Amino acid sequence: MNIIYLLIPLGLVLLLIAVAAFFWAVRSGQFDDLESPAWRIVLDDDRAPPPETRTTKATEAFEADPPRS
Repeated sequence: MNIIYLLIPLGLVLLLIAVAAFFWAVRSGQFDDLESPAWRIVLDDDRAPPPETRTTKATEAFEADPPRS
């Protein structure tokens, strides 16, 4: 029964953190546009693909001697 004296304040603290995170997200504009990201994936993209990124030494070593299975 004594554990309830710890769990109730801990639950309230977690609730306050969640509410604060929600209001921070609303103020920072996280929920301003909910539809564009979903439509962006299905729209046709006519732009050229981005240039290849640089390879690291680890990538070059892997490509030179790939693991055998």
